[in-house]
Amino acid sequence: MIPVGVSGGILLAAFSATTFGLSGPLATGLLGNGWSPGAIVLARIAIAAIALAPFTVVALRGKWHLLRSQAIQILLYGVLAVAGAQFCYFSAVATMDVAPALLIEYTAPAAVVAWLWITKGQRPSRLTVIGAVLAAAGLVLVLDLISGADLAWSGVAWAFAAMIGATAYFLISAETGSGLPPLALAGAGLVVGAVTLGVLAATGLLPMRANTDPTAYAFGSLPWWAPLLLLGVVTAAISYATGVAAIRLLGSRVASFVALLEVVAAVLFAWLLVDQLPGLAQLAGGILVIAGVVAVRLGDRDIA
Repeated sequence: MIPVGVSGGILLAAFSATTFGLSGPLATGLLGNGWSPGAIVLARIAIAAIALAPFTVVALRGKWHLLRSQAIQILLYGVLAVAGAQFCYFSAVATMDVAPALLIEYTAPAAVVAWLWITKGQRPSRLTVIGAVLAAAGLVLVLDLISGADLAWSGVAWAFAAMIGATAYFLISAETGSGLPPLALAGAGLVVGAVTLGVLAATGLLPMRANTDPTAYAFGSLPWWAPLLLLGVVTAAISYATGVAAIRLLGSRVASFVALLEVVAAVLFAWLLVDQLPGLAQLAGGILVIAGVVAVRLGDRDIA
């Protein structure tokens, strides 16, 4: 029987991945209107920080001293897991195709497995390795890499840097010994991330372009602020908060593989919002990703 905490963690992780997957299709409409990726990501993280602020305050009631004692954890989470992953990913796609950049970033689960093996002696089981291979094959199909992709060494380097940020997200979120509530880590980390991205924007490293034209999607148009609110509240505030909670329940290894469902969700949302119909290969890839996640979960249970 699967423990309630584990089943709840899987549901939370799947929900977090699904809401994260909505971000790309939503941003596509704004990008088509001339918004720069930097302006979108800064607005998204800033709105998320504001949306989570009241819940962060409640979570920290009587525990404000944790902000000081766990300052390094919060700073690393905000700089690496939030701002770093976002900035490096968008820097990558500025010089290479989106699909290979995503594939490189989503080698984070393999990096998590390697880190736990090297630092904690948690050798992956055979099922975990099989699951990783299945998930990787599924990603190749979902991202349609077989048809060829444009690669640039600078873009590859930025994508690997984004992978480091994503790996930090899983590893830092899994730390339970600090006593910092999941909501507090997510909320405080988003504030740090928003400030970091703001500094990058102020220095010109994060180009900022925006306008107030209506945003077109497959179902019609929305005012410019509507997708921004959805990006900030749904695909960032809710995604990060539920993601941290899920990682605390599942551990970084299993949660990182469940997070691969984000790519599958992104393909489905792209179909619904921007009329990008997934092909049979992408659907088959989604099935492989899910099979890989199941195998990793079973393998993790064997290790435990």
